[in-house]
Amino acid sequence: MIRHFDHVTVVVRDLAAAQRFFGLLGFVEDKAVLISGPQFADYMGVEGIEADHVTLVLAGATPRLEVQLLHYHHPDPLPELAMDNLARVGFNHICFAVDDLEATVARLQGEGVELRNAVMEFHHRKLVFLRGPEDITVELAEWKGEASA
Repeated sequence: MIRHFDHVTVVVRDLAAAQRFFGLLGFVEDKAVLISGPQFADYMGVEGIEADHVTLVLAGATPRLEVQLLHYHHPDPLPELAMDNLARVGFNHICFAVDDLEATVARLQGEGVELRNAVMEFHHRKLVFLRGPEDITVELAEWKGEASA
């Protein structure tokens, strides 16, 4: 039985920019290691892997929530040709709950984070998409009138 969401991993070309973006959302670096060798190559299915693996944790979150960043030295990462197109098959977006959407959006925009759309209300939530590192879509949600479960 699944207990809870544990982590999401994002392959990035600009590690510092990705750390800054997730830092603005409250994530802090927990671990940073270089992964390489046969064990990781076999597990990841990536021959000759060598990559920085940075684990970011959401400060104060219970249960623990991680964003893991992979920055490849070898092989060169493959481009995602339609990453910002939410009609593509596969991964779509990740969403984080916030207490005050408007205040969070204002703070993030002040730091240069780009919104992908206007705030909308849907299923007892106020929602907005952000343009994240490598054009991934990160959504923020503020629950209205009921606690998020």
